[in-house]
Amino acid sequence: MSGEWMGYVAATLTTAAFVPQALKTLRSRDTRSISLGMYVVFTVGLCFWLAYGIVLDSWPMILSNVVTLALALLILALKLRHG
Repeated sequence: MSGEWMGYVAATLTTAAFVPQALKTLRSRDTRSISLGMYVVFTVGLCFWLAYGIVLDSWPMILSNVVTLALALLILALKLRHG
């Protein structure tokens, strides 16, 4: 077995760590304390991590970044809509 399992564990933990805050923000629609600049940079970074995962054919990177990117885009949209 390769070290790929470490990628799955890391991807699961980092994505899971992001989910509670994302859900709280999505439920409350409160984005006042979120920095727009940070979220734009974060979301662009996730796009690049996803592309890098695709280039490497790394499923842990692909799956975790698809989930995190979807949540980040929702929060970014809320931030742009509700300020």
